[in-house]
Amino acid sequence: MPEPLALAVDLGGTELRAAAVAPGGRILTEAGTPTDAMAGPERVIDQIVALLADARSRVPDLEILGLGIGAPGPLDPIAGISIAPPTLRGWHDVPLAAILRDRLGLPVRLENDANAAALGEWRYGAGRGLASIVFVTVSTGIGGGVVADGRILHGRRGLAAEIGHMTITESGGRCFCGAVGCFEAVASGSALGWSATKATSPGDGSRLRALSADGAVTARHVADAAREGDRQALALLAEEARWLGIGFTNLLHLYSPEAIVVGGGLSVALDLMAADIARTITERAMPAYRDVPVVAAGLGRHAGLVGAASLVLEAN
Repeated sequence: MPEPLALAVDLGGTELRAAAVAPGGRILTEAGTPTDAMAGPERVIDQIVALLADARSRVPDLEILGLGIGAPGPLDPIAGISIAPPTLRGWHDVPLAAILRDRLGLPVRLENDANAAALGEWRYGAGRGLASIVFVTVSTGIGGGVVADGRILHGRRGLAAEIGHMTITESGGRCFCGAVGCFEAVASGSALGWSATKATSPGDGSRLRALSADGAVTARHVADAAREGDRQALALLAEEARWLGIGFTNLLHLYSPEAIVVGGGLSVALDLMAADIARTITERAMPAYRDVPVVAAGLGRHAGLVGAASLVLEAN
């Protein structure tokens, strides 16, 4: 007899994805659409319901245990409330879990998207078999989740481990949150793109501007140029690695994980930055923390979906 499934949603400010997930984290079917993030919660919730209907239609004969959602914070996972995510317009204390429970007729679990990805990597990915990991996603911003002694760290109202907003410098550009010196402001993929754009100019003959067609340079352009051996891109990645190493050193001292697992768009360049990250950790971390590995996420872009599903699958 087939095992029952969980539905999962990964709600992002840019993309909305849904899946049907089997025990063990196997994705059976997946669908996605651009998030209508500026249209308010009612419109986005309609998008979620439509995607889930599509997912359910592809596994019509299998039992669905419930729905797990990974959504941008801040949110309260116990109450199931989206508090005020900056990437979704008009979302203020939205009881997302209750709304979807009523519309779908299923149990619903809500979790911070970075926490959901951390759970996915811990249960089924690069952190499998470990008791404690820190998951760091480096993309548009920097997010994270901490599994400590076999449990996700929530803190008050589920707001713990907002690691992108550690203050690690007194200078640099202004963060999305409005502060100066956040980890996210100096080490995110966006920050790398801004640095690369500032260091070049249209028509300057640089490889970075060639890849960007003389538009704004992105972190992906930097990574691609670095793989080609471009010196300017390699220097930018070395500086990025230094900032990541400083932030990771803080995480090692704070949480003492068995591994730091790195996901997000910029993780595709982790191999190019590994030596500089390790060098920075060796320079800054106390000796007892220096041998903790920094590894790439094993589930890639599916970590959030699989982790969201595990909120349901591992509860039964």
